Amino acid sequence: MKRIAFKIHSNSDKTRHIYVDEANSTELMAYIKQDVRHEKKFRYIVELILTNQKFPTLYDKEDFCEDAKGVTAMKLFKGQENDRIYCKEIRRDNKNFIVVAAELSLKKKTQKLKQKDQNLILKVASYEYEFKD
Repeated sequence: MKRIAFKIHSNSDKTRHIYVDEANSTELMAYIKQDVRHEKKFRYIVELILTNQKFPTLYDKEDFCEDAKGVTAMKLFKGQENDRIYCKEIRRDNKNFIVVAAELSLKKKTQKLKQKDQNLILKVASYEYEFKD
């Protein structure tokens, strides 16, 4: 069964989009809006994605194996709380690039991926989406 994702941001030429997984949207949006610091950092990372800027310390691939391809992480407060929003990148119609914020992971403690993190990344990789604008 496909999951539903709804659009929250797009770039000016409507080729790059940020969506949120509907099933996890309450948790994700509550995390983002819990204070100004979280909201500013999230907006900054979204702007990097929408303008196609590379900044691996804030947003990077999490493909530790072939099955995890297309999964990325928004790295919020790296070196502090080290929270992550795991995302799935999707190309649609050869012109649209979509990033779906799918799962929240709080307080990543090590540089290595623990089994719990690997399982979450593989879960995000398996998601298929229907998009709502």
